Amino acid sequence: MLRPQVLLFALAITVAPAPPGAAQQPRRTPPARRRPPPVTAHRIPTPRSILGFEPGDDRKLADWPTLVRYYQALASASDRMRYRELGHSTLGAPLIALAISSPQNLRGLDRYRELNAKLADPRGFKTARESEDVLRDGKAVVLITSGIHSTEVGGHLTPAVLAYRLASDTSLATRTILDNVILWLVPSLNPDGVSIVTRWYNRTIGTAAEGTDPPELYHHYTGHDNNRDWYAFTQIETQVVVDSIHNVWHPQIVHDIHQQDTDGSRLFLPPYLDPIEPNVDPLLVDGVNALGTAMAWALAGQGKPGIVINAVYDAWTPARAYQHYHGGVRILSEAASANLASPLDLAADQLATRGRGFNPRERSWNFTNPWQGGRWTLRDIVAYQTDGAYALLENAARYRDRWLANFLTVEGRAVRGWKGWPYAYVMPRQHQDSVGLATLLGILHRGQVEIRTALHPVALGGQRFPAGSYVVVLRQPYAGFAKTLLEPQRYPDLRLFAGGPPLPPYDVTAHTLPLLMGVTAVPARDSLRFALSAPVEPPAASPGYPGFAGPEAPRIGLYRSYAAPIDEGWTRWVFDTWKVPYVSVVDSVVRAGKLRDRFEVIVLPDQSPHELFDGLPSQYPAPYAGGLGQEGVEALRQFVTDGGTLVALNDASRFVVQRLLLPVRNVLESVADDEFYAPGSIFRLELDASDPIARGLPPQSVAWYESGPAFEVLDSSAARIVGRYPVDADKVLLSGWALHPERVAGRGALVEAKLGTGRVVLFGFRPQYRGQSIATYPLLFNSLRLTPR
Repeated sequence: MLRPQVLLFALAITVAPAPPGAAQQPRRTPPARRRPPPVTAHRIPTPRSILGFEPGDDRKLADWPTLVRYYQALASASDRMRYRELGHSTLGAPLIALAISSPQNLRGLDRYRELNAKLADPRGFKTARESEDVLRDGKAVVLITSGIHSTEVGGHLTPAVLAYRLASDTSLATRTILDNVILWLVPSLNPDGVSIVTRWYNRTIGTAAEGTDPPELYHHYTGHDNNRDWYAFTQIETQVVVDSIHNVWHPQIVHDIHQQDTDGSRLFLPPYLDPIEPNVDPLLVDGVNALGTAMAWALAGQGKPGIVINAVYDAWTPARAYQHYHGGVRILSEAASANLASPLDLAADQLATRGRGFNPRERSWNFTNPWQGGRWTLRDIVAYQTDGAYALLENAARYRDRWLANFLTVEGRAVRGWKGWPYAYVMPRQHQDSVGLATLLGILHRGQVEIRTALHPVALGGQRFPAGSYVVVLRQPYAGFAKTLLEPQRYPDLRLFAGGPPLPPYDVTAHTLPLLMGVTAVPARDSLRFALSAPVEPPAASPGYPGFAGPEAPRIGLYRSYAAPIDEGWTRWVFDTWKVPYVSVVDSVVRAGKLRDRFEVIVLPDQSPHELFDGLPSQYPAPYAGGLGQEGVEALRQFVTDGGTLVALNDASRFVVQRLLLPVRNVLESVADDEFYAPGSIFRLELDASDPIARGLPPQSVAWYESGPAFEVLDSSAARIVGRYPVDADKVLLSGWALHPERVAGRGALVEAKLGTGRVVLFGFRPQYRGQSIATYPLLFNSLRLTPR
């Protein structure tokens, strides 16, 4: 159960006597002053009063409409919070936030927003006195987000418990928080997923499938990748929260509430593991370390075991940390999961030892009090998350002045420019993919990066760029955001031990948008000696590709596995955004055969061969259990033999090569990580520009490589290489990390193989990676147009 802290305070009241000889005046009764009624718990609605259960009760979840009703009722009853509808989710659910602070602060919200905006861009201060006044009067701004990953169901309920506590508690600790902090609480960054998971869980209670993940993505397009969208801004939910909270309120602290696997620590808090992305200000890293450790210390003082710091999670990619490039800290918490809302019994010797940076069975400096095993419940999750968030708010309130001062320091340092940084990046307008350029500039603009244009031609590095070229000067508050997205990454070579296997990053290792989007971005090392315009708006992007409209458009079937691979969702997003028509095809449709009667093309998104063939386990009810199976394999073989085109992306290519017995070999099959490793990197790609698949593309391109195959053609009469990696191993890697790139040097990355009267197109990479790799979209789109209708 939650155990609110009880603090005892002694109040000494000293009354000074009247001075001797003072005339005695008749006492006047002061006029009665109207006071707002005190906050009392009985008039603030409890979560149970609307949800119908206590948050944390076993096997109890609430859908999103019910939770929204609770937050509306809470805001109506309390003068400590305001309810805001920020926009709508992908499927149309309300995306909401609560502003929580003292009544006085809420009445002055606009003023505090303006004060914080001045700290976010210190170029407006004319004197030191102006900044001192803002630091004195401002409030610490905290953003707490939850529920982005919908199977992490504690995040559905923790915001309700936290909001109720802040609305009803009258302790000095809570009053101090409310007086010094303006909290923006976003109860769910993915409201669609709250209802998707709740419906599935309620449907399966008491069955073999109780506690399993739903057989669909819990975000319509991105699934678990929705928290990898904090620099690309592809999804509506990300855009709304960035536009309406991050870029308006500029929080000093962002707390992102998550859950992790069942069998590790009971809670992770920062510090993060190395590597730290080099464009994150050192003072922010210090703030993360201090705050995460303080939260862990507070929870340990409450007797909560199993808390680890400095383990598992790194801070490399900006995909999860928008605020690290906007003056604030991102505090990730990861509580151990149960079986959704069902309790879990776990002995100590069942705890996994795979966690990087600690062993959950052993005590260490960063894991001082191991959990001894036992029953782990949703109530435990909610308690750890709620008390962790409260400890964060206590820190923000206690050190309000320090958080604000450090925020100003970070932004001021960015305005002055870091030592060793280029002065600017220049992006010419000519010879660009207009959609890629417009998308990249739109990303920078949404990230509040100022974009200017050159008023005269620019000579730079032996190149000449025309007037009108776009220029991003790295002397502005969010210069770090621009720099990390515009430059190639050099991920450090981290090993388990010297010469041993690699230490895997938590996510990917590259995020260079000019490479992914086919844009030239050239750093200017010295101050540019030419005139620049005032900041400009970016051009509008108009995605679309010829050949997918009208009666001649190919009929495309996109395979949609019930195992819900994330890449299928991203493929749908790209198709929907670029207006490529398709039909989702499930296992039963494939196994039924006669696919050529319905489709010219079938696309298999990135998915493991095992998952494609076997699908979900038998504990799932019909029609979800199972995969393509041999029946599906034979149906695909017949489809291609009859003249269809089968397009396989990344790992799905391994499945196709193995099951259809194509004359192609994956040279990386059974290769260990210490022999070749590239966990999400950008490779150089050499294309045969004469091939129809490469139509319209330059001979030099890129490939987003992420644990895919690399091909050797065994019969040149039956298969050919359309794209390959450079023969020179030193030229393979463009951004990220690649261990032993010689393993793929000269090997095929994109292959077309014949089968009957049809063809199979094998991508050894992800051409539509997370909606970012616009440079390689044409390879995918061209492959969809090989079979005439």
